Amino acid sequence: MEPHAKKDVKKDAAPAAEEPHRLVQDRLKKADELRQAGVNPYPYSFTRTHLAADILATHAKLKPEEQTDDEAAVAGRVVLLRKMGKATFGHLQDGSARIQFYAKEDDLKTPYEIIRKLDMGDFLGVDGEVFATKTGEITIRCKKAELLAKAIRPLPEKHHGLQDVETRYRKRYLDLVTNEQSRATFKQRALIIRTIRNYLDAHGLLEVETPTLQPVYGGANAKPFVTHHNTLNQDLFLRISDELYLKRLLVGGFDGVYELCKDFRNEGVDTRHNPEFTMLEWYLGYADYNDGMRMTEEIVAAAAKTARGTTKLTYQGKPLDFTPPWKRATMAQLIKEHAKADVLAMDEKALKEFCKKEGIETEQYDTWGLLVQHIFEHACEEHLWQPTFVIDHPKETTPLCKEHRTDKRLVERFELFIAGMEIANAYSELNDPVVQKQHLQEQVERRKKGDDEAQPMDEDFVEALEYGMPPTSGVGMGVDRVVMLLTDSASIRDVILFPAMKPQEK
Repeated sequence: MEPHAKKDVKKDAAPAAEEPHRLVQDRLKKADELRQAGVNPYPYSFTRTHLAADILATHAKLKPEEQTDDEAAVAGRVVLLRKMGKATFGHLQDGSARIQFYAKEDDLKTPYEIIRKLDMGDFLGVDGEVFATKTGEITIRCKKAELLAKAIRPLPEKHHGLQDVETRYRKRYLDLVTNEQSRATFKQRALIIRTIRNYLDAHGLLEVETPTLQPVYGGANAKPFVTHHNTLNQDLFLRISDELYLKRLLVGGFDGVYELCKDFRNEGVDTRHNPEFTMLEWYLGYADYNDGMRMTEEIVAAAAKTARGTTKLTYQGKPLDFTPPWKRATMAQLIKEHAKADVLAMDEKALKEFCKKEGIETEQYDTWGLLVQHIFEHACEEHLWQPTFVIDHPKETTPLCKEHRTDKRLVERFELFIAGMEIANAYSELNDPVVQKQHLQEQVERRKKGDDEAQPMDEDFVEALEYGMPPTSGVGMGVDRVVMLLTDSASIRDVILFPAMKPQEK
């Protein structure tokens, strides 16, 4: 029975495999037939007078079967077709909405053959009068119809769309065509970014651009992508952060600067990480990390109001309240709460024993401060659901931050956590060039001991600090993660139009 069963499966599968090919051939044939009839299936342009949403809004009060003398020319993709011989109803979808059109052979001044050979997914332009059907649907009665682009491949089936998640990410264009929620997410993303810019502009910060290709990378602990410039015969790095260049601009005399840019980190891919991501960094002179916290919560709250109309949302079924002010807690306080350990009263030996007991992975180059950080990451991060500023980190966690005013083991740094994710990282920026050089040299020594994410020495940056940089608040915020939260998206891939994907096997 087994060989017979296999034969049946193969026989049944053949027509399904041939179906897409048959549909493509049928559409290619229609395009050729239109050319032979003198119709160009790919014309150069079409003059639109209205968007679909504008027509629907203007004529929202039309009664069933009410006629108007209002003419409109709209264009978009055909997303619904009902052919009835010499008359056809269909829906066009443009970037604003979808609207119904009605094409009757006797009314058209253009060849009805265009309508006959129309398929779902084609781009069509129509020109005619606006009226309401018996059911009250706002419709355009076509006087003219022009095929604008013949779609050779059929779109995914209407009621099912793209079921395979990987295909949605890999072929985002099909996801956007078939998934209204996906289109809405990326429109919200644009609103969020616009709100961020408006806030920073209103607070007097200057938007700038800094190099993507850098001779020395820095500003974060991460592995870079490396490339080579042939003419200069020099290795360059895709930036992991724009921090060190933005600080140079405060040395140069700007009081506040910001940049929205792509950063690149040679790391894994998961629901929260993509090797290419959008980072916002801003630096404000004469301020410290307390000012950074205030600005951060104001920016995210403003973005929530713009994108969702409120600061009280749900994310993945759980409530989130973005109303300022947000909770502030030291790293030591949170460890005491969630790990039941008083790290400020423990030395390096005690911390190592605690990590071993709790199964927390450590490295041979880990110092007191790095061990504290490991404990925090292991025991606390997942519990930080509501917006929380984790402040006052150990000194060894960053070489770019000012020493804490009251505890010399710590620095004036905060990380913002929401829904268990790190959203932002910020400092009272270190502006003492002597101490800065010492800290970067310590990073070099850590690299020698095996920490391949430690930062390299940047002599030019240290030299810039020697000319003087004012007290500064600096904040780096992961824009993609903010968009995730404000659009209720479970994965970072849902908010990046073209996320990194594994190569497809051919």
